[in-house]
Amino acid sequence: MSENPAQPMLDRRRLLFGAGALGAGAALAACTSNSPAESATTAATAATTAAAAAAGTPVTIGFSAPAADHGWIAAITTNAKSQAATFSDVTLEAVEGSNDVNQQISQVQTLIDKKVDALVILPFDGNALTEIGITAMEAGIPVINLDRIFASPRGSRTWIGGDNYGMGVAAGRYIGEQLKAKGVSAPVIGEVQGIANLQLTQERSKGFADALATFGFKVSRQVSAEFTVESGQKVTADLLQAAPKLDAVWNHDDDQGIGVLAAIDQAGRKEFFMVGGAGSRNAMDLIKADSGVLKCTVTYPPTMASSAINLARLVAQGNGMGDLVENEIPASITLASATVTKENVDKYLPLGFAS
Repeated sequence: MSENPAQPMLDRRRLLFGAGALGAGAALAACTSNSPAESATTAATAATTAAAAAAGTPVTIGFSAPAADHGWIAAITTNAKSQAATFSDVTLEAVEGSNDVNQQISQVQTLIDKKVDALVILPFDGNALTEIGITAMEAGIPVINLDRIFASPRGSRTWIGGDNYGMGVAAGRYIGEQLKAKGVSAPVIGEVQGIANLQLTQERSKGFADALATFGFKVSRQVSAEFTVESGQKVTADLLQAAPKLDAVWNHDDDQGIGVLAAIDQAGRKEFFMVGGAGSRNAMDLIKADSGVLKCTVTYPPTMASSAINLARLVAQGNGMGDLVENEIPASITLASATVTKENVDKYLPLGFAS
């Protein structure tokens, strides 16, 4: 979920819009599916949404993202392709995902040379891809910068992505409310980060700490993983050994959360509850079953890729958003982080991605 070890800066300009602001062909219509039945349902929903949007000038949209080496990134690519397919006036030119910065730059240059009408780019490294973004913009090709932000606003027409600080706030608020309701006055709270030195991780931890502080709570034990199952399992085992008693845990990432939960199961620990992060289908299934420590997850929606395709189409066709007064789409859109619990999980299940 936006894991980018090579990118030191991911500051977010916080302009909040609901998913409905994307107008016809809204972002949430095309979501990642994990079974044939869900795929059929998703396709039908997306087709209905697309039918509601009048076809416009045919446009070709170029798409580039990192390699789909874990669930969140895989969902990004799937969502982009699914959403593009709902529009009869969109042709998608998607290049193979790459974690090699130079290869991604070369691939984007190929799309520029093909004179695509718009580009959607989730850079492996925002700083490194900035110049190629500027090159596209100067060639008259509008760029939708997805999630990992370029170093200069000159590299894109619009940025759209998740709210890392808001994720932390949502997790901290849920934990604080639950502990207060239980009458816990001095809780032991654990935190399993992703990669500690990333700006996105620091933003999540800051939001978490700030929210907890409003309840008079703070993080007692903090460990850092690497957004992988293996690292999640290892650092959580260390956390559990160091903390014989816990009241709550926030794990930043549902992909690494598979390992986090494995360590908890192996240790036989049940005295605390856990909040996940990103909104994987795996996590939501466990929340719905309500049979273990995982009681909630806070989203960082990969459906932002669907929204990016919508935005690229609108910009390329010279249109604005139907629900806004202005003629142009915004320069920046930050998606809110939803709190998914047993009470509302059915609403979010169709949006969950496979870890």
